Amino acid sequence: MFSHLTDKLELAFKKLRGLGKISEANIRDSMREVRQALLEADVNFKVARDFVQSVQEKAIGTDVLKSIDPGQHIVKIVHDELVDLLGGKAFPLAPVDKSPTIYMVCGLQGSGKTTLVGKLALLHKRKNQKPLMVAADIYRPAAVKQLKVLADSIQVEHFYLEGKDPVEICRQAVKHAEKNFVDLVILDTAGRLHVDDELMTELEEIKKAVKPHEILLVADSMTGQDAVNVADAFHKRLNITGVVLSKLDGDARGGAALSIRKVTGCPIKLASVGEKLADLEPFHPDRLASRILGMGDIVTLVEKAQATIDTEKAEKLQEKLLKAKFDLEDFLDQMNQLKKMGPLESVLGMMPGMGKMLKGIKVDDRELERTAAIIKSMTLQERRNPKIIDGSRKKRIASGSGTSVQIVNQLLNQFFAMQRLFAQMGKKNFKGLPGNLMPFQG
Repeated sequence: MFSHLTDKLELAFKKLRGLGKISEANIRDSMREVRQALLEADVNFKVARDFVQSVQEKAIGTDVLKSIDPGQHIVKIVHDELVDLLGGKAFPLAPVDKSPTIYMVCGLQGSGKTTLVGKLALLHKRKNQKPLMVAADIYRPAAVKQLKVLADSIQVEHFYLEGKDPVEICRQAVKHAEKNFVDLVILDTAGRLHVDDELMTELEEIKKAVKPHEILLVADSMTGQDAVNVADAFHKRLNITGVVLSKLDGDARGGAALSIRKVTGCPIKLASVGEKLADLEPFHPDRLASRILGMGDIVTLVEKAQATIDTEKAEKLQEKLLKAKFDLEDFLDQMNQLKKMGPLESVLGMMPGMGKMLKGIKVDDRELERTAAIIKSMTLQERRNPKIIDGSRKKRIASGSGTSVQIVNQLLNQFFAMQRLFAQMGKKNFKGLPGNLMPFQG
């Protein structure tokens, strides 16, 4: 997401770079392009207009230091305005400090509500809290079953009453939570159109019955301006406390993310960045602004690494790299840890400058899966000493992994080349390099 907007903004700023000074004329020219880029990204036209006006006023009203490139000066102003547009700071969820705390999840059908309920449950389970997933969607076929499957997959309790209406299900779920020392009740309400008065009234009745501490609206990032209109309508009826952007890892233009806070006044609290239940992140306006401007997001990358990388294994790997003694067993372990950090394209996109390098290149996570399948088709002896893999072994490995001898050869050649590279670089160049940042790629 945002790749098109990033490219357009980069072109607008490029014209200012190298100028001896910036004037009102060239600022207005570049801001015209910025406004066009925002509109093409499906940003609300009023939001785009106000944003450009604010940037223009600040750019014209400030002096540029001689040591600062005019283009960099504008980028800094745009970055600060983007941060402000996105909310200025991170807004945490309501604390789980009451017994029970209640989160109510609502939104359109297909926006990702039930999946979010599972993600929230997993998030709080990892904090050693006891969540309860409540199936209050009695209208969508298989909605109850989907929630049960998600709950079972993360070993979290779920609640449902056959033959009861959603209001009563939610009311009884809270009573059940009070009796069973549940820390967090997460209500999965039915998806509905914001123009459906009967179903919106049902949400109001649920709110009145259980008095949730957090009312989260799931806004599908792929729907653009429709997501903003939906958020505005839900907020007027329910006074929602926060927005969760789903499918932020998709290829939509990103207008919803940039408009929703300004139009509704509701903070964006979370971002769903993948299909796995662990792919849920706090929404940080400053980090997203940096990514939009092609600066990457090192802070989030480091946080992901710290949460998923085994420090002890990383230190052992570093020792092996220093001696150029790493093997395919280490290679497989590094790939497994990399996959835990999320989709590969998303992880690489957090690295400054990587967006430009990846432009036009489709990063396919299936390549990692294929590489892993090849290594897993080897014996332990072959992984630890790949040099013993001869023609007959390659045929067996190719057959076991569903690939070809040619692909097995490519993997082995890449691995041996990497070994030689590390041996040539020597101990001096690796001294102090963190193990979790070793340049392992599939």
